[in-house]
Amino acid sequence: MAAPAPSPATPAHAPDAAGVPSPGPASGKPRQNGPSFQQLLLLAFLLIAGLLGTSALRAVFMLESLIGQSQASAAQAAALSVTAQTLNQRGQALERLARQSLVLGDAQLRQGFDDMAADAARLLEQLTQAGLPQDLAQQWQGHMKTVHTLLRAAPGPSLENERSVVEEFVALDSLHAAITQAVQQLNERKSRELQAMVDASRQGVTHQLVGAIVLGLVLALSLGIWLARPFKRLERAIRRLGENQLERPVVISGPADVRRVGLQLEWLRLRLLELDADKARFLRHVSHELKTPLASLREGVALLQDEVTGALTEGQKEVTQILLQNTLVLQSEIEALLRFNAAAFEARQLQRRETELIGLLEDLADNQRLQWQAKGMRVEVEGEPTVLLLDPEKIASAMGNLLSNAIRFSPEQGTVRLSVSRAAGMVRIDVTDQGPGVAPADRAHVFEPFYRGERQPENAVRGTGIGLSIVQEYIHAHGGRVQLLDAPPRSFFRIELPDAS
Repeated sequence: MAAPAPSPATPAHAPDAAGVPSPGPASGKPRQNGPSFQQLLLLAFLLIAGLLGTSALRAVFMLESLIGQSQASAAQAAALSVTAQTLNQRGQALERLARQSLVLGDAQLRQGFDDMAADAARLLEQLTQAGLPQDLAQQWQGHMKTVHTLLRAAPGPSLENERSVVEEFVALDSLHAAITQAVQQLNERKSRELQAMVDASRQGVTHQLVGAIVLGLVLALSLGIWLARPFKRLERAIRRLGENQLERPVVISGPADVRRVGLQLEWLRLRLLELDADKARFLRHVSHELKTPLASLREGVALLQDEVTGALTEGQKEVTQILLQNTLVLQSEIEALLRFNAAAFEARQLQRRETELIGLLEDLADNQRLQWQAKGMRVEVEGEPTVLLLDPEKIASAMGNLLSNAIRFSPEQGTVRLSVSRAAGMVRIDVTDQGPGVAPADRAHVFEPFYRGERQPENAVRGTGIGLSIVQEYIHAHGGRVQLLDAPPRSFFRIELPDAS
């Protein structure tokens, strides 16, 4: 038997020194530089942490500034109150000195009055700079100027001058009370301004922190979605490779390390295509090499049975019958192998067109009418008319295999039901019968090529075990799936096909 030739289509690639297969065609491309997923993730965390940290630091600095302003405002308010009180005390002392100076005419007392008046004027200036109304300061200065004038007047009318001085100081007392009240109002106004500033700062900090949190969440969500998208593509690519859907190239964008994984998957896809081609070639060669000696063996057995070489004894006839039966079984196995290989190849070459499913199933039931009528059975097709874009020949082949299995395993006078229904984004085709169902030990293997279950119909030729494998190949090629479901006491097959409408 000749060995299969190596594939000329795509060269094989050996593993590298580290034991990891080096990419095939992808390795010829220039290495794609850029940040890795880990670096991007770290950058995202740093951005979010920096945003929240900056907002928190600004809030702390603003709080410290407000505390300093509050302390300064409290100290200033206390100083203003002390200054106003001191000014009031200076006014009382000035009145005593002025009256003593008028009565005694003492120059030293008058000098003391002048010095204390200058000190009181400095206190008034401090209050004026702090915000005391100018009209109160001007009134105080006017009264003090009048007192100075009266003290420097001729000593003749001293009694009248003393009375005028007393009147001026009475007015100053009232003015000092007004100044004290004005200072209190000034402190209250500054306190309100500081409170308004605190409220505005608190509102600003709140808005800033809320904005930073919202922006951080939006940034985290956006980066999460952006970073998760390549992994979803990787998942879809791996699923396609696992389902042997090898036609579409694997192209993954994103961080550098994720792109490298995409290149490895693309190499794997090409390698799987190469292995598929090798497998098909091997099966063709093996089948061809086996069919020639098998044909010779069948011809030789036929010659023996025809007693061309001489009469046979009963024992010899029995041996030739066994030989003939086994050659027929072997021929059947080879033909099944070829059919499976052809089905796997044809599943990737779909000729889609709009097809009405109910009519397709009814035609299948009519095509197998002789088989189910011979057992006194009924085949029922249920469901509303449903149009799908599919390859009718391959779906008919898949459904024909399921229907043939259902008829084969159903008892006489039984019923096989083909029902079509719609679900979310898909069309379901259920094939149910009244047979014994699939044994629990066989459930995980029913779609494996050449697997035969332990439950077989009586007086029936043992199947090849490729029918359900062909069904799975054709349904997967359409982007659907076929399942074995439980509906005690039996099980049934369900096909789900994507519904673009």
